Amino acid sequence: MLNASFPAHWDTGLILDQLDSYGFCIVDRVYNNDYFTALNIECLSHLNEFRAAGIQNGVVSHIRSDHILWLDDAQVLAQQHRANLLALGKVFNQAFFMGINHVEAHFARYGIGEAYALHRDNPQQKNDRIISTVFYMHNAWQDNWGGELRLQDKHDAWHVIIPKPNRMVIFDSNLLHEVQISKQQRLSITAWLRHDRQTW
Repeated sequence: MLNASFPAHWDTGLILDQLDSYGFCIVDRVYNNDYFTALNIECLSHLNEFRAAGIQNGVVSHIRSDHILWLDDAQVLAQQHRANLLALGKVFNQAFFMGINHVEAHFARYGIGEAYALHRDNPQQKNDRIISTVFYMHNAWQDNWGGELRLQDKHDAWHVIIPKPNRMVIFDSNLLHEVQISKQQRLSITAWLRHDRQTW
């Protein structure tokens, strides 16, 4: 049975304030070292199952080159992260009336030279994604290794966010953003808090 609450040290007041003011926020030291390390190991153990994200239904997309693995019950630790986000979604619902009722998520790996061009996660309101999150789970990262998340906030100002280990970025799915070229292997869980019209 997954714990349906997020870690107590997450500052929900700050998260809500930053989301309201800028459309995004950054949370550092998301998890304790033991869970973070175990989650990293779980991700690495499934690397041979990752598939090119730019190929869907035989159609090749030229805006991304990362590799992903959608989460299912086989990734027990990652499912706990997903449950934590769903609990956080309830906080967003109370504050912003978003109607979040589901979280979809996948592991993502950006190898050397891989990137994701400018895009929105909910273009022209065509899907049910409300809030996007990226949780970085590689063991180490240097500022010159690339792989930054470049994001335009709700006031049209641009921000470049370094993918530091154990950091999570939470942002409005309508915001324009990109992943810049990575110079090292970059691991994350990308997840979307959704307002689905169907019952899961």
